[in-house]
Amino acid sequence: MNACSRQTCFAPESSCDLGHLNRAACPSWKGRDEVESIPDEGVTNELLFPWSGSALGLVDVGFVAGRAKPLVVGIAGPQNAGKSTLLAAWYLLIGQGHATAGERSFAGSYSLAGWEAVASALRWAPGQQPGFPPHTTSRGGRAPGLLHLAFRSTAVHKRDYLFTDAPGEWFQKWAVNRDAPDGEGARWISEHADALLLIADRESLSGTNMGSARGSLQLLAQRIAAERGARPLALVWTKSDVAISPEMEASIRGTVLGLMPDAVEFSVSILAGEDKTTGTGQGLIELLDWTLSVRRGRISLPPVRATNSDPLFLFGARK
Repeated sequence: MNACSRQTCFAPESSCDLGHLNRAACPSWKGRDEVESIPDEGVTNELLFPWSGSALGLVDVGFVAGRAKPLVVGIAGPQNAGKSTLLAAWYLLIGQGHATAGERSFAGSYSLAGWEAVASALRWAPGQQPGFPPHTTSRGGRAPGLLHLAFRSTAVHKRDYLFTDAPGEWFQKWAVNRDAPDGEGARWISEHADALLLIADRESLSGTNMGSARGSLQLLAQRIAAERGARPLALVWTKSDVAISPEMEASIRGTVLGLMPDAVEFSVSILAGEDKTTGTGQGLIELLDWTLSVRRGRISLPPVRATNSDPLFLFGARK
């Protein structure tokens, strides 16, 4: 049971949903007596910002969408497939200035603390070797964590993106049963994502449980194919430095492309490719460029010949 009465807040696992730096000052915090006041004169009971910097929840979506509806990028895949590592690698590459294709430039984020929580494991630190991000935990009824990025393509045009960070268990349960109670987060991603990335983990497809991994991935592909409509989808082979049998690769590719012929393929790895001088891994920037180039479908109104320029009378008239 959450220590906060707000269903969208998961403190102390994450920051306060309302932005309180001191949880004891939050009126919704049920464990108020268990939290010691922070002895900092700069901490007050007032909200400093309408966001906390951590991964956003559904309440925060309305704040981010105040200017324009953000593009939601749904990242779906089994457990330990490399979804969080992909997000962490992107964040580090963006910080190094590698996401500026054409006129695009980084324009801010409301969830920098959330990005840092995901990417901190990949950073070099004195006396500590980098590792992989911790496993994204699964909690019943929780909406996916949303990591925000904004990019500016021209001097005046700014576009917001929300990247989902969700545990693989959600997708595995949702693939078996669309209405599974533990798959609510996966259903939300399926319903709201503007683009979908289906993660295929080459390591699991070459291990001792390769048969089970193949079956789970094919089942997830079938569920996504039934739900996605015409939205763009990419089949992403993670850990591309790991070799798998040609038959296994052909089986996965045949299933995904057989169900979704318009899907595009990418192979990514955080390890250096043949060109070891770039220091950007394999395929990560190409996949990010494709993801950021996704656009939501638009409505095209038919041409109408009339002397009146008011849309109400142009398209509301009946013959």
